[in-house]
Amino acid sequence: MSDIIDKAEKYSSNLLSNNLDSKYLYHNLKHTQRIVKSTKELIAANDLDDISKEHLLIAAWFHDTGYTSGPDDHEESSCKIAHQFLLDNGYDLERIQKVEQIIRATKRDFKPQTLSEKIIRDADCSHFGHRSYFETTEYLREELSLLGLAKFSSKKWRDINIEMLENEHVFYTDYAKENWQETKNQNIKTLLKEKKNEKAIAKKEQLKAKYKNESPDRGIQTLFRVTLKNHITLSDIADTKANILLSVNAIIISVALANLIPKLDNPSNAYLIYPATIFVVFSVVSMVMAVLATRPNITSGKFTKKDVEDKKVNLLFFGNFHKMSLAEYEWAIQELVKDKDYIYSSLTKDLYFLGLVLNRKYKILRWTYTVFMVGIIISVLAFGLSFHFNGVPN
Repeated sequence: MSDIIDKAEKYSSNLLSNNLDSKYLYHNLKHTQRIVKSTKELIAANDLDDISKEHLLIAAWFHDTGYTSGPDDHEESSCKIAHQFLLDNGYDLERIQKVEQIIRATKRDFKPQTLSEKIIRDADCSHFGHRSYFETTEYLREELSLLGLAKFSSKKWRDINIEMLENEHVFYTDYAKENWQETKNQNIKTLLKEKKNEKAIAKKEQLKAKYKNESPDRGIQTLFRVTLKNHITLSDIADTKANILLSVNAIIISVALANLIPKLDNPSNAYLIYPATIFVVFSVVSMVMAVLATRPNITSGKFTKKDVEDKKVNLLFFGNFHKMSLAEYEWAIQELVKDKDYIYSSLTKDLYFLGLVLNRKYKILRWTYTVFMVGIIISVLAFGLSFHFNGVPN
């Protein structure tokens, strides 16, 4: 075998290393080296003369060099590059045509006839029968995306690969069938398993979504949960506002008693009596109203079996059962959970009475803030008028 193969290796390696776009993640020098390796493996397993071996290896080195000119009809571009290289190295025209014929056999829809064509076809698709297949095919998907040729989702790309491996691709040589077909079949099984699992998950999610949409109970439960939470939050806000008023008025009264009362012993400060009284009275009224807003109402805390049977009692509010025994309450709860309508009725009553409590709280709080505001204004005006008409003694 002549040194033409070594020259072909150096020439194509240099071309693919320096003239190929970096976006070619699959059709690059590494791919070509892998095809050459597979070609040598197939040559060793088949009875070929030296000339045929030489043609095959030259074709293997040049079969993808056409990508340096672009992806369109790259096999013909590869033939032109190989043709010029072989002419420059004194290769016979008839043998050049045989190399070109082998390169054209790598076209996707080509049906090989000769042994050399079958070998180059199997070598070019050898990754189908290797465990590195999944990594390799991902490089090809990303390459197509980077070059703007096609963009596939993982699901679509998997389906394309299944179609390719199951219905389009076949190994032609006996060696490939014996050594690569089994791994190819395993790769197909892996792809089909992924597809099956994805379908099962999708079906499960679809059923789950359908159940959610068709189940009114879920929506009703969410309604009660959100509304009850909002009511409780509003009740906490009302209690906080009432506590703020209590604290502020307590401080005001403390300061007023500590600073104003001692001064009233002096006859010259008699004009401060009325403003101070107004000031303290409004503060006390505000405190009383704040206490009324937060003061809880206690119910009887007792119900009868007839009340439960007639569904007249709300078992979810502590005020209705705090005087009952544990056994009586457990019996009542068991009766409650047996009847979905009774549960929703109890929740509705809970919402309603919480709403009444909130209405009472916020009404009293509104008046409390009004009284506090008016009291401050009147007190300030009273102090101002007292100072104006009575003056500050020298």
